[in-house]
Amino acid sequence: MAEEQENQQQVEVPEKFQDIVERIEQMSVLELSELVKVLEDRLGVSAAAPVAAAPAAAGGGGDEAAGEEEAEQTSFDVVINDGGSSKIQVVKTVKSETGLGLKEAKEIVDNPPGTIKEGMDKESAQELVNQIQELGADVEMK
Repeated sequence: MAEEQENQQQVEVPEKFQDIVERIEQMSVLELSELVKVLEDRLGVSAAAPVAAAPAAAGGGGDEAAGEEEAEQTSFDVVINDGGSSKIQVVKTVKSETGLGLKEAKEIVDNPPGTIKEGMDKESAQELVNQIQELGADVEMK
């Protein structure tokens, strides 16, 4: 915690951004997530880290093979559509898997559809989906 405060103090914020940074620092994780989505939509950009395209297959594959590689999804989001009958357990799982606070995790579960976690690899996303489905919730991987 003290280390985080040191990092925040070491970053020099230009005066013209001071009020924006102060407002952002006071937002919850859920509010920040909503802000990012609004900015992405409004500005037509994505906050996701760019993924390098795979190099074209050497020898005989041609454009068809390269197109298949690019079409394969490598990043997945886990989205909850319904908390199910054991919402308390689902909220606890969402909280532990995301690092969110109890209030933010409960908000995601209580207000579907809600993105639990973004940008996961396929195996991790599937494990999380299975774990939450076992609790009776309707969850999908996108």
